[in-house]
Amino acid sequence: MSTDAFVPHPDRLLPVDPAVRDIARELYGRMAEQPIVSPHGHVDPRLLLDDTPFTDPTSLFITPDHYVTRLLHARGVSLADLGVGRGPLSEAEARHAWGLLAEHWRAYAGTPSRLWMEHEFHEVFGIEKVLSPATADELYDHIAERLARPEFRPRALFEQFRIEVLATTDDPCDDLAPHRALAADPGFAGQVVPTFRPDRYLEPARPDFAQLADALGEAAGIDTAGYAGFTEAMRVRRLFFREHGGVSTDHSHADAGTARLAEEEAARLFAQARAGRIAPADAVALRRHLLADQARMAADDGLVMTLHPAVHRNHHAETFARYGADVGADIPTSVTFVDGLAPVLNDVGLEKDFRLVLFTIDETVFSREIAPLAGFYPSVYAGAPWWFIDAPDAILRYRRAVSETIGYSRTSGFIDDTRAFCSIPARHDMSRRLDANHLATLVAEHRVRLEDAAALVETLPAQHPREVFKLGGTR
Repeated sequence: MSTDAFVPHPDRLLPVDPAVRDIARELYGRMAEQPIVSPHGHVDPRLLLDDTPFTDPTSLFITPDHYVTRLLHARGVSLADLGVGRGPLSEAEARHAWGLLAEHWRAYAGTPSRLWMEHEFHEVFGIEKVLSPATADELYDHIAERLARPEFRPRALFEQFRIEVLATTDDPCDDLAPHRALAADPGFAGQVVPTFRPDRYLEPARPDFAQLADALGEAAGIDTAGYAGFTEAMRVRRLFFREHGGVSTDHSHADAGTARLAEEEAARLFAQARAGRIAPADAVALRRHLLADQARMAADDGLVMTLHPAVHRNHHAETFARYGADVGADIPTSVTFVDGLAPVLNDVGLEKDFRLVLFTIDETVFSREIAPLAGFYPSVYAGAPWWFIDAPDAILRYRRAVSETIGYSRTSGFIDDTRAFCSIPARHDMSRRLDANHLATLVAEHRVRLEDAAALVETLPAQHPREVFKLGGTR
């Protein structure tokens, strides 16, 4: 057999011990073919609306995936050579970028990115060779040839991947035209739902805060010159998203702090922010108040609130200036939730329609804060390992960290959080294998009955995230 030959092992990510692995195989087998429910991600809905064929392997696997580009960048590869921040690549440019990935392929050994891409290569494109400088052109041509076929267009892959629900991430002022068109299209049976992402509208220190408030007011048809109008415009736009299928809001700030200011003080600080003369400490106080406002609105309109704070965005200023956001230059920081969320949870934490899903990249927070919060408040759920820790070892640590406190029922279900469309099934498959691994270990240690583990895996992949994110029953 050629040293280039490779097929992903059927028992990947399952326990090494043969007796435990047999249990895990049975549990994984119950999950493997279940549909995918993806309640948080960043795929552009126009991909499915237009159903335009993918142009080349680079634009599919490399350019949109900051997991891939950031490691290449760390090894000295220019983001420009990978197509980041640029328009469509020429054939020569796309092939060159693919060659760079092949040249550095061994650097991905042991990473989830390689695990996902090898899954995609084999399961989606039928490749049974290792990517390398020697095979780069062959694999590129193989993938490119298939991308030209009808069965590899976005909608066909959506069905092939068994995606039932795909959530996008959208600006509060977005008209959601692609979502409306998809919902009205009799030729598309999937459920693509928008997610309300108001982060930048809640940051009073931004130099464009007044312009953003004006844009929000225009979208809502409300005068946002004052705090009361701004708050009402937020409420109106949230309802617009809900009316067009939205089920959740997404929030990410420097910390998890919330606060309640007196209405008069909030109005005073809002006026200062609009005038561009708010003090830094006051901007933080107002931002925390505005986030607490979002929680109150969530208790009223029922949209699930997801919070993933504490990331230093765009850490390298020149990279941000040249390529923009979301290119891999975001770095995690430490975070605390208990004190920061006390104002919100004392305000609406026991409200029947309020739901808050907490994500972190600071792993010790899972067992120290998030699981205990989710173990008391009916509204709080522990979000899945996300971003830098949506990786095998971290996912197993998460399950071990939270299961003793809250089991599985108080967790969110898997979140793929991806812009790379073809990685969606690979990421969900990884999660299912790791849940089988963890539950099989508990069964083997006689901590969980096999019957209970089997019942859990029947609902974990699809039914559970539907319930947490209020997506209704299986379609």
